[in-house]
Amino acid sequence: MSYSVLKKMSAFDDTVVDYKLTLNNHDYNMNSLIGHNIILKWSGQVKCFCGKNFKKFYRSGFCYNCYWSLPQASQSIFKPELCTAHLEIEERDLAWEKKFQIAPHYIYLANSSGVKVGITRVSQGITRWIDQGASQVIILAEVPNRRFSGDIEVAIKKYVSDKTNWRKMLSGKPQNLNLVELKNNLSNYIPKDLKKYLVNDNNVIEINYPVDKYPQKIKSVKLTEETNVISGRLNGIKGQYLILDNNRVFNVRSHEGFLVSFEFNKNLSKQSVLF
Repeated sequence: MSYSVLKKMSAFDDTVVDYKLTLNNHDYNMNSLIGHNIILKWSGQVKCFCGKNFKKFYRSGFCYNCYWSLPQASQSIFKPELCTAHLEIEERDLAWEKKFQIAPHYIYLANSSGVKVGITRVSQGITRWIDQGASQVIILAEVPNRRFSGDIEVAIKKYVSDKTNWRKMLSGKPQNLNLVELKNNLSNYIPKDLKKYLVNDNNVIEINYPVDKYPQKIKSVKLTEETNVISGRLNGIKGQYLILDNNRVFNVRSHEGFLVSFEFNKNLSKQSVLF
Protein backbone atom coordinates (compact mmCIF):
# COMPACT_ATOMS: atom_id res chain seq x y z
CA MET A 1 0.00 0.00 0.00
CA SER A 2 1.27 3.46 -0.93
CA TYR A 3 1.11 6.41 1.47
CA SER A 4 1.69 10.13 1.08
CA VAL A 5 1.12 13.38 2.95
CA LEU A 6 -2.32 14.46 4.12
CA LYS A 7 -3.00 18.17 3.68
CA LYS A 8 -6.00 20.26 4.61
CA MET A 9 -8.98 20.29 2.29
CA SER A 10 -9.35 23.09 -0.23
CA ALA A 11 -12.62 24.93 0.25
CA PHE A 12 -14.50 27.00 -2.32
CA ASP A 13 -17.38 29.30 -1.47
CA ASP A 14 -20.58 28.52 -3.35
CA THR A 15 -24.23 28.22 -2.34
CA VAL A 16 -22.80 25.41 -0.18
CA VAL A 17 -19.06 25.17 0.47
CA ASP A 18 -17.38 22.84 -2.01
CA TYR A 19 -14.57 20.73 -0.48
CA LYS A 20 -11.72 19.04 -2.30
CA LEU A 21 -8.71 16.96 -1.36
CA THR A 22 -5.80 17.43 -3.72
CA LEU A 23 -3.91 14.17 -4.12
CA ASN A 24 -1.02 13.78 -6.54
CA ASN A 25 -2.12 16.95 -8.36
CA HIS A 26 -5.68 15.65 -8.76
CA ASP A 27 -8.74 17.15 -7.04
CA TYR A 28 -11.20 14.77 -5.38
CA ASN A 29 -14.63 16.20 -4.63
CA MET A 30 -15.38 15.38 -0.99
CA ASN A 31 -18.97 16.66 -1.19
CA SER A 32 -19.77 13.80 -3.57
CA LEU A 33 -18.67 11.30 -0.92
CA ILE A 34 -21.21 12.46 1.67
CA GLY A 35 -23.50 9.52 2.37
CA HIS A 36 -20.81 6.99 1.50
CA ASN A 37 -18.19 5.10 3.49
CA ILE A 38 -14.62 6.36 3.71
CA ILE A 39 -11.48 4.79 5.18
CA LEU A 40 -8.34 6.58 6.39
CA LYS A 41 -5.29 4.52 7.33
CA TRP A 42 -2.12 5.93 8.87
CA SER A 43 1.30 4.49 8.03
CA GLY A 44 2.69 5.38 11.45
CA GLN A 45 4.86 8.23 10.17
CA VAL A 46 4.57 12.00 9.71
CA LYS A 47 6.47 14.34 7.41
CA CYS A 48 7.80 17.59 8.83
CA PHE A 49 8.10 20.91 7.01
CA CYS A 50 11.79 20.06 6.42
CA GLY A 51 10.84 16.94 4.44
CA LYS A 52 12.04 14.37 6.98
CA ASN A 53 9.81 11.56 8.25
CA PHE A 54 9.25 10.99 11.96
CA LYS A 55 7.04 8.84 14.17
CA LYS A 56 5.44 11.98 15.61
CA PHE A 57 5.72 15.75 15.52
CA TYR A 58 7.45 17.65 18.29
CA ARG A 59 4.90 20.48 18.31
CA SER A 60 2.51 22.25 15.91
CA GLY A 61 3.36 20.05 12.92
CA PHE A 62 7.14 20.54 13.21
CA CYS A 63 10.05 18.39 14.31
CA TYR A 64 12.15 19.66 17.24
CA ASN A 65 14.76 21.44 15.11
CA CYS A 66 12.24 23.14 12.83
CA TYR A 67 10.05 24.28 15.70
CA TRP A 68 12.96 26.09 17.35
CA SER A 69 14.60 27.47 14.20
CA LEU A 70 12.11 28.23 11.40
CA PRO A 71 10.28 31.58 11.17
CA GLN A 72 7.10 29.63 10.37
CA ALA A 73 7.11 28.41 13.99
CA SER A 74 8.15 31.62 15.74
CA GLN A 75 6.18 33.13 18.60
CA SER A 76 4.77 35.90 16.40
CA ILE A 77 2.99 33.25 14.31
CA PHE A 78 0.92 32.36 17.36
CA LYS A 79 0.85 35.88 18.83
CA PRO A 80 0.67 38.46 16.02
CA GLU A 81 0.97 41.30 18.52
CA LEU A 82 4.65 40.28 18.79
CA CYS A 83 5.41 40.93 15.11
CA THR A 84 8.30 43.35 14.49
CA ALA A 85 9.15 43.03 10.79
CA HIS A 86 7.51 46.40 10.00
CA LEU A 87 10.10 47.91 12.37
CA GLU A 88 12.97 46.11 10.56
CA ILE A 89 13.52 43.96 13.68
CA GLU A 90 14.31 40.31 12.99
CA GLU A 91 12.88 37.45 15.02
CA ARG A 92 14.33 34.52 13.06
CA ASP A 93 14.49 35.46 9.37
CA LEU A 94 13.75 39.09 8.56
CA ALA A 95 13.32 38.59 4.81
CA TRP A 96 10.67 35.89 5.33
CA GLU A 97 9.04 37.79 8.18
CA LYS A 98 8.72 40.98 6.13
CA LYS A 99 7.08 39.09 3.28
CA PHE A 100 4.64 37.35 5.65
CA GLN A 101 3.91 40.16 8.10
CA ILE A 102 3.91 43.28 5.94
CA ALA A 103 0.75 42.54 3.99
CA PRO A 104 -2.88 43.70 4.33
CA HIS A 105 -4.78 41.92 7.12
CA TYR A 106 -8.43 41.79 8.12
CA ILE A 107 -9.68 41.89 11.69
CA TYR A 108 -13.11 40.27 11.60
CA LEU A 109 -16.02 39.11 13.72
CA ALA A 110 -17.31 35.61 13.02
CA ASN A 111 -20.21 33.52 14.21
CA SER A 112 -19.39 29.83 14.32
CA SER A 113 -20.19 28.99 17.94
CA GLY A 114 -21.08 32.50 19.06
CA VAL A 115 -19.22 35.71 18.22
CA LYS A 116 -15.42 35.65 18.06
CA VAL A 117 -12.74 38.06 16.87
CA GLY A 118 -9.99 36.91 14.54
CA ILE A 119 -7.39 38.06 12.05
CA THR A 120 -6.35 36.84 8.61
CA ARG A 121 -4.39 38.01 5.61
CA VAL A 122 -6.67 39.72 3.09
CA SER A 123 -5.50 37.19 0.51
CA GLN A 124 -6.91 34.37 2.69
CA GLY A 125 -10.29 35.95 3.37
CA ILE A 126 -13.12 33.46 2.85
CA THR A 127 -10.77 30.45 3.10
CA ARG A 128 -9.87 31.32 6.68
CA TRP A 129 -13.49 31.74 7.69
CA ILE A 130 -14.55 28.47 6.10
CA ASP A 131 -11.69 26.63 7.81
CA GLN A 132 -13.04 27.87 11.14
CA GLY A 133 -16.60 26.78 10.35
CA ALA A 134 -17.99 30.32 10.48
CA SER A 135 -21.61 30.77 9.36
CA GLN A 136 -21.52 34.59 9.44
CA VAL A 137 -18.62 37.02 9.08
CA ILE A 138 -18.24 40.79 9.10
CA ILE A 139 -14.98 42.69 8.53
CA LEU A 140 -14.13 45.04 11.38
CA ALA A 141 -10.92 46.63 10.09
CA GLU A 142 -8.25 46.31 7.40
CA VAL A 143 -4.67 47.13 8.34
CA PRO A 144 -1.36 47.19 6.39
CA ASN A 145 0.52 44.65 8.51
CA ARG A 146 0.12 41.71 10.86
CA ARG A 147 1.29 43.60 13.95
CA PHE A 148 -1.56 46.13 13.75
CA SER A 149 -4.08 43.32 13.33
CA GLY A 150 -2.69 41.67 16.45
CA ASP A 151 -2.93 44.93 18.41
CA ILE A 152 -6.59 45.35 17.48
CA GLU A 153 -7.38 41.70 18.22
CA VAL A 154 -5.80 41.97 21.67
CA ALA A 155 -7.96 45.01 22.43
CA ILE A 156 -11.20 43.41 21.19
CA LYS A 157 -10.72 39.98 22.78
CA LYS A 158 -11.12 41.58 26.20
CA TYR A 159 -14.83 41.71 25.33
CA VAL A 160 -15.42 38.70 23.04
CA SER A 161 -13.63 35.39 22.61
CA ASP A 162 -10.83 34.87 20.11
CA LYS A 163 -11.44 31.10 20.08
CA THR A 164 -13.96 28.87 18.31
CA ASN A 165 -15.84 26.37 20.46
CA TRP A 166 -15.39 23.52 17.98
CA ARG A 167 -17.84 21.22 19.74
CA LYS A 168 -20.59 23.82 19.57
CA MET A 169 -19.63 24.67 15.98
CA LEU A 170 -20.08 21.02 14.98
CA SER A 171 -23.40 20.64 16.80
CA GLY A 172 -25.38 22.51 14.14
CA LYS A 173 -25.86 25.85 12.46
CA PRO A 174 -25.64 28.65 15.05
CA GLN A 175 -28.40 31.14 15.65
CA ASN A 176 -27.89 34.25 13.54
CA LEU A 177 -26.29 37.20 15.33
CA ASN A 178 -26.59 40.91 14.62
CA LEU A 179 -22.96 41.31 13.58
CA VAL A 180 -23.51 44.90 12.43
CA GLU A 181 -24.59 45.92 15.92
CA LEU A 182 -21.73 43.95 17.49
CA LYS A 183 -19.27 45.61 15.12
CA ASN A 184 -20.56 49.07 16.01
CA ASN A 185 -20.23 48.34 19.72
CA LEU A 186 -16.80 46.71 19.55
CA SER A 187 -15.40 49.42 17.29
CA ASN A 188 -15.30 51.65 20.36
CA TYR A 189 -12.51 49.50 21.78
CA ILE A 190 -10.14 49.76 18.83
CA PRO A 191 -7.01 51.69 19.93
CA LYS A 192 -7.27 55.36 18.94
CA ASP A 193 -4.23 55.30 16.65
CA LEU A 194 -5.73 52.36 14.74
CA LYS A 195 -9.32 53.57 14.40
CA LYS A 196 -8.53 54.95 10.94
CA TYR A 197 -8.41 51.35 9.69
CA LEU A 198 -12.04 50.65 10.59
CA VAL A 199 -13.96 49.34 7.55
CA ASN A 200 -17.22 51.18 6.91
CA ASP A 201 -18.72 48.38 4.80
CA ASN A 202 -21.20 46.44 6.98
CA ASN A 203 -21.79 43.57 4.57
CA VAL A 204 -22.36 40.29 6.42
CA ILE A 205 -20.95 37.24 4.64
CA GLU A 206 -23.01 34.05 5.09
CA ILE A 207 -21.54 30.58 4.63
CA ASN A 208 -23.36 27.23 4.34
CA TYR A 209 -21.80 23.78 4.74
CA PRO A 210 -22.51 20.36 3.20
CA VAL A 211 -23.90 18.46 6.19
CA ASP A 212 -26.54 15.72 6.04
CA LYS A 213 -26.55 15.07 9.77
CA TYR A 214 -24.88 16.80 12.72
CA PRO A 215 -23.57 14.70 15.66
CA GLN A 216 -25.53 14.70 18.91
CA LYS A 217 -22.79 13.76 21.37
CA ILE A 218 -19.53 14.60 19.66
CA LYS A 219 -16.58 12.21 19.85
CA SER A 220 -13.32 13.43 18.35
CA VAL A 221 -11.33 10.64 16.69
CA LYS A 222 -7.61 10.79 15.88
CA LEU A 223 -5.05 8.66 14.09
CA THR A 224 -2.76 7.08 16.69
CA GLU A 225 -0.52 4.04 17.05
CA GLU A 226 -3.44 2.28 18.72
CA THR A 227 -6.06 3.53 16.22
CA ASN A 228 -4.37 3.79 12.84
CA VAL A 229 -7.58 3.24 10.83
CA ILE A 230 -10.67 5.45 10.88
CA SER A 231 -13.67 4.46 8.77
CA GLY A 232 -17.39 5.09 8.50
CA ARG A 233 -20.17 6.93 6.72
CA LEU A 234 -19.37 10.54 5.88
CA ASN A 235 -22.33 12.60 7.13
CA GLY A 236 -20.95 16.04 6.30
CA ILE A 237 -18.07 18.48 6.33
CA LYS A 238 -17.71 21.70 8.28
CA GLY A 239 -14.60 23.75 8.86
CA GLN A 240 -11.81 21.23 8.37
CA TYR A 241 -13.79 18.47 10.08
CA LEU A 242 -15.14 15.31 8.51
CA ILE A 243 -18.40 14.46 10.29
CA LEU A 244 -18.75 10.67 10.51
CA ASP A 245 -21.42 8.27 11.73
CA ASN A 246 -21.76 7.37 15.42
CA ASN A 247 -21.28 11.04 16.40
CA ARG A 248 -17.60 11.02 15.41
CA VAL A 249 -15.61 13.92 13.94
CA PHE A 250 -12.14 13.92 12.38
CA ASN A 251 -10.05 17.09 12.14
CA VAL A 252 -8.15 16.99 8.83
CA ARG A 253 -6.17 20.16 9.64
CA SER A 254 -4.74 18.72 12.86
CA HIS A 255 -3.50 15.69 10.90
CA GLU A 256 -1.61 17.61 8.22
CA GLY A 257 1.70 15.89 7.56
CA PHE A 258 0.44 12.38 8.41
CA LEU A 259 1.33 9.76 5.79
CA VAL A 260 -1.99 8.08 5.02
CA SER A 261 -3.98 6.11 2.48
CA PHE A 262 -7.62 6.82 1.64
CA GLU A 263 -10.38 4.57 0.34
CA PHE A 264 -14.08 5.04 -0.26
CA ASN A 265 -17.10 2.97 -1.18
CA LYS A 266 -19.46 4.74 -3.58
CA ASN A 267 -22.46 3.47 -5.55
CA LEU A 268 -21.71 -0.07 -4.36
CA SER A 269 -18.46 -0.07 -6.32
CA LYS A 270 -15.37 0.03 -4.13
CA GLN A 271 -12.72 2.46 -5.29
CA SER A 272 -9.38 3.28 -3.75
CA VAL A 273 -7.43 6.49 -3.72
CA LEU A 274 -3.91 6.17 -2.36
CA PHE A 275 -2.01 9.27 -1.34
